[in-house]
Amino acid sequence: MAGDQICYTLIAPSSDSKAISEQQLKDDLISNKVEVKREALKELIRLIVNGEKFPNLLMTVIRFVMPSQDHMIKKLLLLFWEVVPKYGADGKLLHEMILVCDAYRRDLQHPNEFIRGSTLRFLCKLKEPEVLEPIMPAIEQCLEHRHAYVRRNAVLAIFTIYKNFEHLIPDAPDKILHFLEQEQDASCKRNAFMMLLHVSQSTALEYLVSRLDQVQNFGDILQLIVVELIYKVCLAKPSERLRFVRCVYGLLQSNSPAVRYEAAGTLITLSSAPSALKAAASCYISLIQKESDNNVKLIVLSRLTDLRQYHERILQGLVMDIVQILAASDMEIRQKTLDLCMDLVTSRTAEELIKLFRKELLKACSGGAGGRAANTSNSSPTTDKGSSNTNDNAEATYRYALMHTIYDISVRFPETLATIIPTVCDILTYEEIADSQAAAEACRFIREVLFRWPQKKSEVLEKLMQVFPSIAGQETLRQVLWIFGEFCTTLEETNTCVTLIRQVIGDLPLVDEELRRQAKETGEASTEGTSALLSADGGIGLSSAQRVTADGIYVTQTALTLSSTKSSGGSKAVKRPVLQAALFEAQYMPAVVLSVSLVKLFYRYVNALLENMKKSTDAESAKKMETRVNSFAAECMLIIASMLHLATSGLLPHQVNHDHLDRMWICLKVLADRRPEILKAFDETSRECLSELVEYQENDRKSAAKSRNKSLEQRQKQEAEMNRADAPIKFSLLTGQSDLGDSVDRFDLTLSQALGAAVKSGGDAYATSKLSKVRQLTGFSDPVYAEAYVNVNQFDIVLDVLIVNQTRDTLQNLTLELSTLGDLRLVEKPSPLTVAPQDFANIKANIKVSSTENGIIFGNISYDIRGSVGETTCIVLNDIHIDIMEYVLPATCSPAEFRQMWSEFEWENKVTVNTQITDLLGYLSHITAHTNLRCLTPMEALLGDCDYLCVTLYARTIFGEHVLANLCLEKTDPNQPVTGHVRIRAKTQGMAVTMGEKVSTSQKNWPLPGSSAQVNTNNSSEEREDKMARDDTDGVGVMRTHSPAMPLVDLN
Repeated sequence: MAGDQICYTLIAPSSDSKAISEQQLKDDLISNKVEVKREALKELIRLIVNGEKFPNLLMTVIRFVMPSQDHMIKKLLLLFWEVVPKYGADGKLLHEMILVCDAYRRDLQHPNEFIRGSTLRFLCKLKEPEVLEPIMPAIEQCLEHRHAYVRRNAVLAIFTIYKNFEHLIPDAPDKILHFLEQEQDASCKRNAFMMLLHVSQSTALEYLVSRLDQVQNFGDILQLIVVELIYKVCLAKPSERLRFVRCVYGLLQSNSPAVRYEAAGTLITLSSAPSALKAAASCYISLIQKESDNNVKLIVLSRLTDLRQYHERILQGLVMDIVQILAASDMEIRQKTLDLCMDLVTSRTAEELIKLFRKELLKACSGGAGGRAANTSNSSPTTDKGSSNTNDNAEATYRYALMHTIYDISVRFPETLATIIPTVCDILTYEEIADSQAAAEACRFIREVLFRWPQKKSEVLEKLMQVFPSIAGQETLRQVLWIFGEFCTTLEETNTCVTLIRQVIGDLPLVDEELRRQAKETGEASTEGTSALLSADGGIGLSSAQRVTADGIYVTQTALTLSSTKSSGGSKAVKRPVLQAALFEAQYMPAVVLSVSLVKLFYRYVNALLENMKKSTDAESAKKMETRVNSFAAECMLIIASMLHLATSGLLPHQVNHDHLDRMWICLKVLADRRPEILKAFDETSRECLSELVEYQENDRKSAAKSRNKSLEQRQKQEAEMNRADAPIKFSLLTGQSDLGDSVDRFDLTLSQALGAAVKSGGDAYATSKLSKVRQLTGFSDPVYAEAYVNVNQFDIVLDVLIVNQTRDTLQNLTLELSTLGDLRLVEKPSPLTVAPQDFANIKANIKVSSTENGIIFGNISYDIRGSVGETTCIVLNDIHIDIMEYVLPATCSPAEFRQMWSEFEWENKVTVNTQITDLLGYLSHITAHTNLRCLTPMEALLGDCDYLCVTLYARTIFGEHVLANLCLEKTDPNQPVTGHVRIRAKTQGMAVTMGEKVSTSQKNWPLPGSSAQVNTNNSSEEREDKMARDDTDGVGVMRTHSPAMPLVDLN
């Protein structure tokens, strides 16, 4: 019984509270002033909860406080009698409690219904049958009270007493059944039926069967209990399903969302008929659409996703209804809905689904106000960036998710391409998505369609050329130019492409046209303006800036900057074609791609002319062909030379990157030399890289679908195993299980999951047992042996401490005192125990976790020996270290998201690599296994032999905190350990420091060479993940071996 005592909430005394003596408390309790009695009683309760003992004040409270008719005092008395010790040192009930029982009886007969009801609620918490037995007749009389509040609490009191002490009221089920048949109040009927459900299912079933046709008229709170009873009965007796299926089916039309949700879940369990499953799934979809709470939407959507594992075909027929959930505003709901639609789409629904997604995409891109084409003459990175900043981040993410879903479905079902390709090309002209993730995904989609389905090339290129002059965004423009250079192969396509390029770049040469425009604006003569601009001197300076690459590496970029005396502010206000606007903003990546594309277009133009020359071999035709080739080459060289001239003219706001200029000079040189092997290398190398990229993206898509459908694949394997020819036949009527094989009560399972007591499946027996989490707190030779099972839940830690009295004495007032370091907070104080000789007891303590940092739990055990007059004995406990890895989980993010977070997080911790590991991948595997960081760098990039390794790592805590890491390694000698550093970034200093300490500790725990525990770098990714899951390093004795993290904003 000692381990079953209630653990009361620890109430800390206020800062201004004063120490009060027992005599002063007694005087205040005797006082005739009600206010003084209230404050004294409150202070007495607070002191008792904190462990103080006042046995002499018990009679004072009975004599002078209990007779009071003040309602506040009566409420405080209920709290007092709940926490005050009711047993003496000999373990027997105190004699004073007889008087308390009489007070309880008078309160149960009080004319005020509130006092009666609150007293009944208090009696539910009592665990002393000796106190309850004398007042049982008064409790039963409350079932006939006129007020529903009293009757409702009387049922709960009888329920609790019958469950704990059945002998006190053995005929409780019969009395409650009689009460239920006469009762009219919905809440009273609900409590009575709930009691019958838990203590006498047969009686509850008898009542339900007699009123089965009236269930639809029951209150919603009673309907919930009815659904639970039907589920439990049918789970125990599958033969009863047919009797109740129609009743559950009717509850799908209830006015209560909670009833509809539970009825749908029960109906899925009870029946495998397609009509019933479709009705339940439709009920889930309706709940998601009508409920306003996003948490409810997510819960029901998860149930709908779980349903796919068992009845995928049913949901495939409802995919057009599921897609209506996209009307929700929460991005997580939208993302899960899109993922579900991707998995449920079939060839029958693909076309219709794509049409609906097309409308949704247009609505999302236009912001609800219709599509606005980009201004063809004002497309600049400044305006694009400004418009993207005004857009909501959630909407931008939604556009990308929508485009990704369309991409995935269209690639799997090519018959839908004709429907969606025109729309995808059109959205590239919307300023709302200029240079966004959605626009980049659209360009990737167009590129893969052109690569995988050449028969659609002419149709796609024709539409893309139509919208090309109106393209919004320089990054989008760059990708479209690359597509033109890669897939325009015929004479007509190449000529059209060059014509479009001349249209979007403007009049050539660019510098001369700009000088004429500026001279015209200033009213000066053209020659004078030209000479003045060309003769203007500008200061040239060398500047260097620190940049961050996509991998999180610091690089130094040096550029020549011109401090020109002329102002280029006027050029920003001029309306320019889209490509020319990018050039005048010194954004030369589109120019580089254009130069390479022109080389490939020239190569294909020459090949197409040679094919035509095979039909006519006369000299005149050859001369015409040479003229056309020279003309086409001159046109391409003029475009490249004009862009190069502009880059070096000083008309731009800042100097262009020299790498860009070098690449453009190479393209110009190739066009001038026209060496066939170099031209061919430009074309074939690009196509080979594209082929590898498309293959990688296809594998990535398959792996993403496999991860989403992991549980479904496992179930399919189980079904395949059960359907073998020699597999035993399973008869559900004989096994007593439903068609789904449910042998676990769904209601009990969800309750255990909410309490964090769900049993984990898979893995070895030791890793999933409690033994792996047991921490020894005292030694075996101590008078009291203690060990704790540390159960780490999501936001709290539960310590289940086993206390063993190894002496021959009775230990009184045995108290477990705990304290914490770090962001841990003790919220419950275990009550003192009395442990018999050679006996044991269990104590539970709850500790709240508020952030992801290492914490320490420490304390002691104090006790008194019965019959001894010595001082209290105290045993210091071994510290319990709470490892941060309990809260850090591997996660993934896109390179763009990683780069953005890397630039935003201000706390950085740089850890120098100090290890005996000689293999680059071996160190990477070791670090990821011990820190729960996931490598974001693709595995293909890590193939081959190299003396240098740079990868990005990422993890996320259960509190939503992000952990970024960049690992840079170098190996100067094959036999020497690797060197380098690990740079960790986080939003908070504590996270950065703690993860740095974890890295420092883990790299020192590398096994010696030849040890069986040494990491095998040839292990598969599945084996490494399994090792990561089994790792249980607790981080004891962590030492800081690096400088503390400093904010990036103040490096000095």
